Amino acid sequence: MAKYRKNRINDAMTAECAQIVREIKDPRVSGVMITVMNSDVSADLKFAKIYYSVFGECDEKELAKGLKSAVPFVRSQLAQRLNLRITPDLTFVRDEGVKHGAEISKLLREISKDTEPAAEEDEDDDE
Repeated sequence: MAKYRKNRINDAMTAECAQIVREIKDPRVSGVMITVMNSDVSADLKFAKIYYSVFGECDEKELAKGLKSAVPFVRSQLAQRLNLRITPDLTFVRDEGVKHGAEISKLLREISKDTEPAAEEDEDDDE
């Protein structure tokens, strides 16, 4: 399969899954703000990993169980919305990239706060 076709399928899968996740009525999932970050469909279109991120605090194990139990619903909705020969088996994977980015940003802010007083002292010495 051509790479551009796989990329188009990944993008369509991400967009549709983002909408479908909002429609899940399971209380373990519906009470949490979930963002579908990306999807990765295998070359034979039989398997797909859906990467999601969560805003705020929640019970990660319960959320994972809720998403796992919602897989048949999500697959049926994808089959209706996307015109694919095979609807892939879905696996939801938590994407920790946003969390790591926030931690790195926090560390960089702390480092810049530590170096600012030293930079001001150097400017005072030059005068």
